[in-house]
Amino acid sequence: MHDNKTPDWPDSLAICEQLHDKLLPVFELTLKQESIPPEPRLMDNFSTLYLPLSAWIAQQQQQVPLVIGINGSQGSGKSTLCKILSPLIEQGFGKKVATLSIDDLYKTRQQRQHMSQTIHPLFETRGVPGSHDVDLGIALLTKIKQQTGAVKIPVFDKATDDRKDEKYWQLTHDKTDIVLFEGWCVAAVAEETISLATAMNALEKNDDPDARWRQYINQQLKTDYQRLFAFIDKLIMLKIPDFNKVIEWRTLQENKLKKNPGSNGQNLAMSDDALRRFIMHFERISKHTLQEMPARADVILDVGHDHQIQQIALKVIK
Repeated sequence: MHDNKTPDWPDSLAICEQLHDKLLPVFELTLKQESIPPEPRLMDNFSTLYLPLSAWIAQQQQQVPLVIGINGSQGSGKSTLCKILSPLIEQGFGKKVATLSIDDLYKTRQQRQHMSQTIHPLFETRGVPGSHDVDLGIALLTKIKQQTGAVKIPVFDKATDDRKDEKYWQLTHDKTDIVLFEGWCVAAVAEETISLATAMNALEKNDDPDARWRQYINQQLKTDYQRLFAFIDKLIMLKIPDFNKVIEWRTLQENKLKKNPGSNGQNLAMSDDALRRFIMHFERISKHTLQEMPARADVILDVGHDHQIQQIALKVIK
């Protein structure tokens, strides 16, 4: 059960009131660095969402490193949320924060090409469960939990569709207090096998007629990915109105890419048809997660049709 009132939320938001003036410039600087317009609704959310959520996360961390899972469909704002929360938690509450995206854990291009040849051709496209190096993620989070020193987090280069050389990996703090672990399928669970028989969309119907690809993905979610997600201590869900918003928001992102090619002049934007096909890879798990995850998430952030967070719901502890 969820409600806006819970004992876990900072009482009367007193600590947030004390930190408001100190952290507002930190918030505004983050928006500027990320080229996010300081719209009125967003600025209101500083006091009603970002600051109290930062305080709530900081309160959850006690003696050992805390892993916060952040789930949200493509384009829901997971990365932006992490970029906002990280400096607020560090500068407001003295916690050392590391951000890990499930995108950082993609298998190399060569590994995925091998999967496409030996398991199913659709695995050449990154994103779905099975295309991540789960063992690498487990090793990283194990080291962070053990507090044995700084840990190198891999970096995936979407321009080359491959993992960057280790010299470009990001170094965490010697002792990390909080890990923000974000991704579109973070904490997702497997479906009932019987539901896989019916194709979800044209991609599944035409490219996976025998359901072999989606059965493999589902098995990955049921086994290896649960070992990875077992590290999550608290779960935050960015809940979009419906899956159609993924198409709408990703189209906006692609249109921006078309207008602003990369520094090397290479334009990585997809055509409308390519984008629709790409999103079909994620439709099944995204829709299943939207249906089942709200009942178990510790915090639900309802994202409105205007792409702004409209409501906060926290699990009631009984």
